[in-house]
Amino acid sequence: MRRVAVSGREVAVCDWGRPFDPGRPNVLLLHGAGMDHTVWAVQGRALAFHGFNALAPDLPGHGASADLPPATSIEEGAGWIVALLDALRIPEIVLVGHSMGALLALETAARDRRVTGLALLGAALRMPVHPDLLEAARNDLPRAAALITDWGFAPATALGAQPVPGGWMPGAATALLLRSRPGVLATDLAACDAYRRGEEAARAITAPALVLSGAGDRMTPARAGAELARTLPRGHFRRLPGAGHMPMIERPREVLAELREFLARREARRAGAA
Repeated sequence: MRRVAVSGREVAVCDWGRPFDPGRPNVLLLHGAGMDHTVWAVQGRALAFHGFNALAPDLPGHGASADLPPATSIEEGAGWIVALLDALRIPEIVLVGHSMGALLALETAARDRRVTGLALLGAALRMPVHPDLLEAARNDLPRAAALITDWGFAPATALGAQPVPGGWMPGAATALLLRSRPGVLATDLAACDAYRRGEEAARAITAPALVLSGAGDRMTPARAGAELARTLPRGHFRRLPGAGHMPMIERPREVLAELREFLARREARRAGAA
């Protein structure tokens, strides 16, 4: 982890121990509500050790940045990401976001031309949150964590299918959510529920975009991901069998392969245009 000063306050950014190389392309991985950078362990580490500056911040209020106040809206969060890019002095970057992080990536890409590629997981133009989950996040964090893990994983995963022998993804996700600072999950979910600029932001993005949706996602169904991809001027949709709302941990290798292919196509186009 490294500490980066953003608007006068330090935030934690995971770089997988790799020194920044200005000759490498840059990728910023944005986690979802109530979570932190650890959800990108497989993809972030692989990219960092194979040709990319891969950076995954703990967003304000989360993980090792828990001492900072969380953003209260997607628009505010996108403004913070723009400030992070300024602090990192990065001239261009690909954003990869999951769920809330996907909305943050979408809004940031619509604002900032430094974003030259976009990969969105578990995303939709609108991400309304069930009233029962909003209420639980405000008043009963264990129940909110249980609802998210119940709704968030594909049935096979919930029943014990795991990519790593001996692992239990629903249990790990529950533990991560329960470690969140009081009120942060509720703030995150309320920001997602209130966001209305998805279609406007998507139509304004000229960078190539990949939308990955789990075939068994009950929180942002694959049909909503497909609609998002159609709305993005250069959107491409991929449906991941056997995944729910947490594809980067349910199907980590498949997600990594999709990201690598997307990034390789982007680099090839850039090389051809040079």
